[in-house]
Amino acid sequence: MKTKLKKDEKVIIETKPHWFTLVGPFITTLIALIIGIAIGGYWILITVVFIGYFIYKVIARNNNLWAVTNLRVIDEFGVLSNNSKESQLEKINNVSYSQSFFGKMFGYGDVQIQTAAEIGSMTYLSVENPKELKDTITHMQEEYKSHQMKRQANELASAIAAEQQNNKTDVASELEKLHELKQKGILSEEEYLSLKTKTLNK
Repeated sequence: MKTKLKKDEKVIIETKPHWFTLVGPFITTLIALIIGIAIGGYWILITVVFIGYFIYKVIARNNNLWAVTNLRVIDEFGVLSNNSKESQLEKINNVSYSQSFFGKMFGYGDVQIQTAAEIGSMTYLSVENPKELKDTITHMQEEYKSHQMKRQANELASAIAAEQQNNKTDVASELEKLHELKQKGILSEEEYLSLKTKTLNK
């Protein structure tokens, strides 16, 4: 994967188009090769073109991948250029997959992601193990939400603890001032005890 991961980000699953997507280009190239050998002439040049086409499709398949991390879904593709799209887990509204008859037989299918972002929806075609990709995205969404809730709870607990600590510090400071005033004779014993009680009951 060419996309640089963020801090504390890790890849959970990585997949690409099923090998079945190469069947059509392979058969076409094979037919062109047989005809080229049989006829000769310009067909040999045409055969070379088809072989180049098949090699291109193989490279395109290898460069076309989808990765699910603990933060996002990444889609990379391109042969002569590098392209990348991503969907943040918190912005994904729905994930679904579908398989044709041959898809069930050979283990591939389409996965569709609907998001709240500008992209709207993305469809990954002829994915290896589409159910696994869909289930992984759903599972990581649940883990992400759980992690966010725990983080918010910890931040709230820290804020409350800090406030309580500040209150304790303020009370201790006020008691110290009252004690000094009593020591200087500015406050009587009765006044000191009364103010001390009020301060402790805040």
